[in-house]
Amino acid sequence: MSGNGTTAGDDPLQTAVWRLRSRACWTDAAALLPSDTAAFTLQRAGLMVERCLYTERGWEEAEDALRTAEAVARTDEERGAAACERGQLAYAATLHGVRDRADEARAALGRAAALIPPGASGRALLDFRRGLLAENLTRSPQAARAAYRRAHAAATAHADPLLLSFTWRHLAGLALRDGELAEARHGFAESLRIREELGYLVGTAPALASLADTESEPEASRLREEAGRLFRLLGGVPTWLARQLTPPSPGAATA
Repeated sequence: MSGNGTTAGDDPLQTAVWRLRSRACWTDAAALLPSDTAAFTLQRAGLMVERCLYTERGWEEAEDALRTAEAVARTDEERGAAACERGQLAYAATLHGVRDRADEARAALGRAAALIPPGASGRALLDFRRGLLAENLTRSPQAARAAYRRAHAAATAHADPLLLSFTWRHLAGLALRDGELAEARHGFAESLRIREELGYLVGTAPALASLADTESEPEASRLREEAGRLFRLLGGVPTWLARQLTPPSPGAATA
């Protein structure tokens, strides 16, 4: 799921949804959305899928929301967006060891690629998620890097800073695996800067922890302590961050 946070031009509903989402209150955010359009049902499904990825809970609620979104989708782009969320949910279930749905994830993202035209705003998120699949399930860093770079370019073109924070983060993670410390530090710092500017609290702790992996002491400990404080403030979300805080091992898979 993407979205560029809160700006002066945002409508009150989307501002309220963003504030709840950014504080790990996905269910509350989804409850604010009406059910009268395909766009809102897709947004609700995206929120519930994101909740699964960050908390490892809510799988049935996400499936229900996704089935509704798939049922009301009418255009190719709407069907493609629903398929993209289907692929992300299957990816999350596989990543967290709930059930191996890797084949379903690949098929769904492939279906999305056939439906979402090149240049459409949804293509950036699709490319990013294909990168996640390549990096964490297929174990193909070269394919992941190519997908992240496409997503990064498209997110720049469509002015989607939140997605840029993710592409910076994952490109930096690949750089760190390759021993490119300066490149990794720059990417993680950019990801953190964007998330702090947007007020994306649930994503700030992971960004701090990742940047800590590239710093020497005492800065590394300071960043990790701040990440731990935010992690506890949000009730242990994202769940997978606990492994990275004690202490991290470079190259560990993240969402």
